[in-house]
Amino acid sequence: QVQLVESGGGLVQAGGSLRLSCAASGLNFRNYAMGWFRQAPGKEREFVATINWTGGITEYANSVKGRFTISRDNAKNTVYLQMNSLKPEDTAVYYCAASANLWRGPSEVNRYTYWGQGTQVTVSS
Repeated sequence: QVQLVESGGGLVQAGGSLRLSCAASGLNFRNYAMGWFRQAPGKEREFVATINWTGGITEYANSVKGRFTISRDNAKNTVYLQMNSLKPEDTAVYYCAASANLWRGPSEVNRYTYWGQGTQVTVSS
C-alpha cells in the first residue's frame, strides 16, 4: 500500500530553519508530482509548494516564496521542504502529497491522490 511519511517538524524560534522530509513507498515515485500543504488550527488546508517528477518545475505559495525550497531525490523516493526565515504564521501541520499530474504539480488539494499523516511545525515569536 502507498505510504507517505513526513519527518523533520518541531519547535523553532522565529527566523530559524527546518527541513522537512517525506519518504514515499508503495508507488512509482517518478510517476508523481509531489506537493507540500499545511493546515493551521481552525483553517483550511493550504498549498505551500509543489515539484514535478523531474524536479525541474517548482511552484510556491506567495506567502513562502523566497523562504522555502522544495526538492526531491528520485533515487531515495523522498521529497524535501527546506524552510528558512520561519515566521509564527508558518505554524501548522505540514503534509506531503502525491499527484498523478506528474508534468506540473497542481496547487489544488483535490488533485492529490495520496497524503501523509503530517508533521507539526511550531514557530515561536
